[in-house]
Amino acid sequence: MTTDEIMFFQAMPNMLPIYAGLVERVLCLLPDTVVRVQKTQITFQARHGFAFVSLRRMRGCPKEFFILSFGLEDRLDSPRIAMAVEPYPHRWTHHLIITEEIDLDEEVMGWLKAAHDFALRK
Repeated sequence: MTTDEIMFFQAMPNMLPIYAGLVERVLCLLPDTVVRVQKTQITFQARHGFAFVSLRRMRGCPKEFFILSFGLEDRLDSPRIAMAVEPYPHRWTHHLIITEEIDLDEEVMGWLKAAHDFALRK
């Protein structure tokens, strides 16, 4: 865990261990991933960014959370998706509200793998 990642979660320190678990899982599944910490988001990048962590508020966010966003070619139909937008044709950005480690299950990791593969193709 870098100092920048720790500072990023300064406003929600209880979410740092859950984020650390996400990083560990992503790097194990997708070892070519680079993690870049920016002011307002953390980017998981292969050729292009494929997943993003932010602390911005969305409707329905609890007190402690982070938003996990990822891009796919098609829109996912799942009640777990808090919001999905299509900023460009056939480029859907999906947003999940993460509150606990159990939220980062095999289904979510499958979506991140698909987002990673999509980022390599575009």
